[in-house]
Order: sequence, then C-alpha cells, then structure tokens
Amino acid sequence: MSAHSVEDIKRASAGLRGTLLASLADAVTGALRDDDQTLIKYHGSYQQDDRDVREARRLAKLEPAFSFMIRTRTPGGVINPRQWLQLDAIASTYAERGLRITTRQAFQFHGVVKGELKATMRAINAALIDTLAACGDVNRNVAVAANPLHPGVQAQVLAQAVAVSKHLLPNTRAYYELWLDEERVGGSGEEVEPIYGQAYLPRKFKIGFAIPPLNDVDVFAQDLGFIAILDDAGALLGYNVSIGGGMGATHGDPETYPRLGNVIGFATPDQVIAVAESVVTAQRDFGNRAVRKRARLKYTIDDRGLDWFKDEVERRAGFPLGPARAFRFDHNGDRFGWVDAGHDLQHVTLRIPSGRIVDGALDGRGDAVLHLTGLREIARLLQAEGGNAEFRLTSNQNLVIANIPATLQSRVDALLREHALDGWRSASPLRLNALACVALPTCGLAMAEAERYLPDLVNEVDALLARHGIADAPIHLRISGCPNGCSRPYLGEIALVGKAPGRYNLMLGADHRGERLNTLYRENIDEPQILAALDPLFAAYASERAQDERFGDWLLRNGTVAAPAPRHRTIPIEVAA
Repeated sequence: MSAHSVEDIKRASAGLRGTLLASLADAVTGALRDDDQTLIKYHGSYQQDDRDVREARRLAKLEPAFSFMIRTRTPGGVINPRQWLQLDAIASTYAERGLRITTRQAFQFHGVVKGELKATMRAINAALIDTLAACGDVNRNVAVAANPLHPGVQAQVLAQAVAVSKHLLPNTRAYYELWLDEERVGGSGEEVEPIYGQAYLPRKFKIGFAIPPLNDVDVFAQDLGFIAILDDAGALLGYNVSIGGGMGATHGDPETYPRLGNVIGFATPDQVIAVAESVVTAQRDFGNRAVRKRARLKYTIDDRGLDWFKDEVERRAGFPLGPARAFRFDHNGDRFGWVDAGHDLQHVTLRIPSGRIVDGALDGRGDAVLHLTGLREIARLLQAEGGNAEFRLTSNQNLVIANIPATLQSRVDALLREHALDGWRSASPLRLNALACVALPTCGLAMAEAERYLPDLVNEVDALLARHGIADAPIHLRISGCPNGCSRPYLGEIALVGKAPGRYNLMLGADHRGERLNTLYRENIDEPQILAALDPLFAAYASERAQDERFGDWLLRNGTVAAPAPRHRTIPIEVAA
C-alpha cells in the first residue's frame, strides 16, 4: 500500500484527480495505483477483492480477484420507476449479486471490474443519479425517514435533505472529467473548496433526518441529526439538532467507541443549511487529523467539550440555536406491509433480507427467489400507470414503494405475492428487524461473516425464542463483520460484532428506539456459545417480562447489563490542541 498518509493524498490530489486517469488506463492489472485507491472513494467507489479466492490465487501466482463496489448518492433513498429500471439494467449488465440497499439508503453495485468501471459510472449518471461523495472523507448520503406517520411532511423533509446534500458536495469538476469525459480546462485541480478546503474532512460525515415518532434513520447514530418537530396539526415547525453520533470502534482500544448524539437546540427550516455547514466546517478545522481512528466528530466533541462545540457552531452560523423542543420516538424499525397514505394513495414496505435484491438464492443459499424480476415488473407497471409513485430505500435495508394509486394496489400486491416479495406477511419479528453489513467476501475490513451468516443465525435464534414461547418478541438483532459498525450493531438489543472467522463479541441491551447503546456481554465466542448465552436469558425473559416490555429494556431492568455511561468528556482546549 501507499507510503503516503491519507491526509497527504488528499492535499496532493488536485481536486480528487490524482493519477486516476492513468490508473484506469493501465490494462496490466485489475487494480488502481495505491494512492488512487484512496481517491476513488470520493467518487463513490471502493477497490475490493474476493477474499474467498484470495489464497488460491496467491498460490497460483495470480493477483487478487480485484473488482469495485460502486455506491450511489441518493438523498433519502428516493428514486422513480424509470430510474429503478435503469439501475436494474446496470446491475444486470455490469455487477454481481444484484442490487443491494445500504443502511444509508443508497444502492451498492458489487463486482464491477476495472475495465467496465467508467461505463458503469456513465450509466448511473444517465439515470440522473451520481456517486460523487458517496464514500470518502466528506458528507455521505443524507438519510431521511422513509415511511413516516405524517406522509405530507416527508416531502418537505426530503427536499430539505436534498438541499443539504447538494450544498455539501465537493466543489470539483474531477468527477465529470474522469467519468463523463468533460474537457479539462485551465485551472482544473485548483478549484476553491469553500466548505472542505484542500484536505477535505478528517473522516467521513453522516447526516440523518428523522420524523418522530419513528426513528427509522437511527438519528442519534449520525454525526449530525435533524429531528423534525411538528405542531399539533402536523405542520413542520423546524428541527431539533443532534450532534456527535457514530458507530465505529476498534477492538481492544478504549480510546475508540460508539457514541450517541446529543441534542443541542432547535433550528428553523431556513437555518438548516447554515447549521449543517457550520458543523461540517468546525469538524474540518478541529477534527483530529493526526490519529485517523479518532478523527470522527464524536471525538472532536468529547475532546473539546459539547458546550464549546455548540458555541463554535453558533458562532459560525451567525445565530444561536433555540431551545430544544419536546419529541418522542416509539421505535427505530420500519412499518411493514400496506399503509394508507391518504389521497387515494398507498405505500407498501417490503422486507429485503440484508438489502440484497437478486434473482436466485441469496449468495447461493436458501430458497431461490425472483425479487429482481418482480420489482422490475412492478417498476414497469408504475412507470406506465403509477403517476407519482416512487421507490424509497430505508435505513434498515428495506424498500418502500410509495404513492401507489389505490386503483393499482391489487395488481401490485399480486406481483408481490407471485415473486415472494411479501415475506413480511410470514416472517418472524426477529427476521423482520435483523440487519447485517456486507462483510465477507468483499469487504477488506471484515473479520467475520455477517450478511451470509444472518439467515442461519436468525433460524437458530428464532428456534430458541419459539422453545420459550416468545417467538412473537420483536427483538432487534444486528450483525457486523467488524467493529466499524456499518450495520449499526451497537443499537441492537442483540448484536454480534466480528472478532475472527466464526467468532464474535455478543452485545446486549440497546433499546428499540435508538436511544441507548448496548454493552459487551460475552467476548470472542462462537455460535454454540452465543446460543448457550442467549438460551437462559430468553427463558427468564419469557417468565419475568412485564406487558409490552422489550427485551433490551428487560435486560437493563433485571441487571443483566448496565446502561453504558455517557461519554461527554470535557478536556481543556489547550490540552487537546
């Protein structure tokens, strides 16, 4: 790998260009040059290799089976039926393993080879979607509540999120030069970056918009969260502002940890962009660039103090935040099945296991499905007759088909049944709420399986729950292949965090609202040990739980786990500097 630091690579990149053109043109290898592997992230792609065959290829004296993951920038995860069909065609032409919905409401394409990378990017752009800033040390895809109880507000909040996403895009023409053949003109590579500067952010940055009482975006896991506040009539008044959330950690390093955001005040809709820019630029200027694993906003806040950071945001914004308004979250899952949206429109939320949309068995395992074909047929129907129907990706890796004319409901439902897309009707609550990151074979950070292991684990845990007569318990289960936490495992009532192949840390005790982290219960254990640890807990929960008491809350009440202590450290600035 490169001997240059990420900070060096960013500063010397000439506006994210680097030597990407030369790397892409090099037909000798399926890989990019070392520094360019960092830069391509800002264009929405990661270089990966198939770890299942890595050793066999090494022994055969072949280079790793390199390919690229491409991630879209789709604020709020909203696309129309025409765009769905275009992305389906891209996945079928250039990618492997179908379409995948991420926990940030984006699409990922896996297995794109270098020689087809540019063609894939151009095809995505032709769908009026881009991938700029979908990865890298910049603001990532902005998440938005997908199926709120107040459907009229969703459009307003989505428009706000789209505006924030656009405002925080990098100011470089590199994306258009590299992927769309825009002519490079004089001064290219010297563009002024008014928000990011030439070194961009110290680490990635995530924003989410929630609409209570649903917390489907896990707003307190975001670097910056906006919690919609409505009046008694359901009209949008503004947003409570939350800062400092983040899921990533490093095994064995107490200086790294997951953290939930803190609500610091209230902003009106016309103040949102100024607040977002102020938080981002404060993190740009004060975030830790010396120690990358401590470069997220949560550490900046804990090192310098929450009050100090709030004051800095207000100074940059040019106005004080108002007092935070009252709000309540009921849960952080999705609402499955058909929902009347009013105005003769219907929404339907589909359970998509691990967000993977394929024709065939998921990763060659389980029953074969025709989910890709089924959604293609639904998109064609809605394109022809669906008016303003749209697809919304959820932060829980599921799919909402929204604004379906009531006259089409029966036809859409028939297609869902025909293609086994109505799994919400029979799935257990555990299965409905389970999340997993991609992990192996493509993620270079994965220490253990996640997506491929999830179906087997759910089967085993479901069997335990049934044994104790609590199969209907709506427990949130999450698996991450490593401690970086892309599946937000630290917000699972039960979570597995990968330590090594077949071994995990068992985390317990988060709530079902996304307002409390879980804690470590057993370290570095395998599946039989995981099930042995859960079995007596399920037995006791079945007999001791109060009416409607959730598993995570019961674990806390009976003392099985303790609520994690808040991490709001205040270190004198002169010490932290």
